[in-house]
Amino acid sequence: EPEFGGVLAKMDLATADGMSVAWLMRMLGRAGQQRVNGPDLMIRCCERAAREGQSIFLFGNTDKTLDMLALRLRERLPGLRIAGRLAPPFRAFSAEEDLRVVADINASGANIVFVSLGCPKQERWIVEHTKQIRAVMIGVGAAFEFHSGARARAPTWMQRSGLEWLYRMICEPGRLTGRYFSTNLSFIVGAAAQLRRERIAENSLLRR
Repeated sequence: EPEFGGVLAKMDLATADGMSVAWLMRMLGRAGQQRVNGPDLMIRCCERAAREGQSIFLFGNTDKTLDMLALRLRERLPGLRIAGRLAPPFRAFSAEEDLRVVADINASGANIVFVSLGCPKQERWIVEHTKQIRAVMIGVGAAFEFHSGARARAPTWMQRSGLEWLYRMICEPGRLTGRYFSTNLSFIVGAAAQLRRERIAENSLLRR
């Protein structure tokens, strides 16, 4: 999706969220590239924030999930400062609602805003509000549900083997089967084409 690619290109930081992306990067010369996914990135940032006295804001999901998430984060990281949390409606904001959200986040004084609206909504929201929110914003996908305990995460061996998508699809077949079939197939086709172009370019240079 070229439009969404443009959104990602505007990010200050884009990580290899999927194991397949990390594998492809290694094939393209990024030796040792690791997977850096939303849930792991979020907890690492929270650990550092707790050590350095930085505050966080939780934006996304539901009030129930946010309550459980805040409780578990405080249990795990007693020194973590949670400046605020907000569960937005599952629809587009009105102009007035959007202004209120921005004002509430800025008024909290948070240093980091974790955005859990799902892909691609969270990435678009972050880019649209980069000049309005006075904090670092990080899109973390399903991290709120995993860290709150609202949803179980795949076993570590499945994460490392690139099979977390399969675990999630088994847990939510109705929502994810069609999505994963189309996106995984598209990725495989695109990755194969990119690797072929790279090999052709390498061979062309060698002939010179």
